[in-house]
Amino acid sequence: MKIAVFSTKSYDKIYFDKHKAKSKHTFTYFETTLNADTTNLTIGYEGVCVFVNDKIDEKTIGNLSKNGIKLIALRCAGFNNVDLKAAQEKNIKVVRVPAYSPQAVAEHAVAMILTLNRKTHKVYNRVRESNFSLENLTGFNLHGKTIGVIGTGQIGIAFCKIMLGFGCKIIAYDIKKSEELISEDIDYQTLDEILKNADIISLHCPLTPETNHLFDNAAFSKMKDGVMIINTSRGALIKTKDAIDALKKGKIGYFGIDVYEQEEHLFFKDLSESIIQDDLIQRLISFPNVLITPHQGFFTEEALTQIAVTTMKNISDFEEGKNLPNEVKG
Repeated sequence: MKIAVFSTKSYDKIYFDKHKAKSKHTFTYFETTLNADTTNLTIGYEGVCVFVNDKIDEKTIGNLSKNGIKLIALRCAGFNNVDLKAAQEKNIKVVRVPAYSPQAVAEHAVAMILTLNRKTHKVYNRVRESNFSLENLTGFNLHGKTIGVIGTGQIGIAFCKIMLGFGCKIIAYDIKKSEELISEDIDYQTLDEILKNADIISLHCPLTPETNHLFDNAAFSKMKDGVMIINTSRGALIKTKDAIDALKKGKIGYFGIDVYEQEEHLFFKDLSESIIQDDLIQRLISFPNVLITPHQGFFTEEALTQIAVTTMKNISDFEEGKNLPNEVKG
């Protein structure tokens, strides 16, 4: 199949080119994002390969259909940026990579916890300036702390297992309980109970209409003062304006995000010479107890390899008329 790949970065091309010899597909790489205004680039192709910040709304899908596109291959797990109902109406199949590397994202969440707690990012800068003082670097033991995990899919499971190794008490919330975690004596509680009892809350659930702004002023008000919140899932799970208010009041003591509500205008770009117009991200950056990483939780060799391999298999399965185990439907 002829596939147009959008939002391409150097690492996408490296890993796709490395593994495409095992398939018969032809990939053309575009750095631009796919949206209603760039669908003219899909003329002459049979499918598109997209990432988290491509905007595949109803208008985009209508244009794709007119251009003869039959497949949307997501090279990520999330699919909230795709209008699945519109795709189904146009008979365009949508496939994704559901589990490229749960450990990659889970380990990044743990790295954010350790960094915020022990302030290693600040120490790094201090020591480079010959400042070896320990003032204002006090952390806390993770051992014995209560960790609230929102979402216990494969990433949530991997995260729970790591935190068990630190000697933490894990409490979890999900609409579907994991038998694997139950066997590990993980305590499933209601969302309100987790908000009330957790010292650290880590988000590992998908973005759906039900989880959009799941964490807002009402949720923050139920938490312990000084709670640590980590989000490596989807930005819109947290209402950013309300999180800023909670940070100012001291309700949130530590805030680590690898995702952001308006990240499509920021992440995966070098804006070091630009004036950033997003006042909310600028405000977050100004807090000393906030750690922001640019959606890099997935960014490991193992994950990039799995993304490329699974995406190509998804395309091959479609082309050969096989069952699509990674299909998502509206």
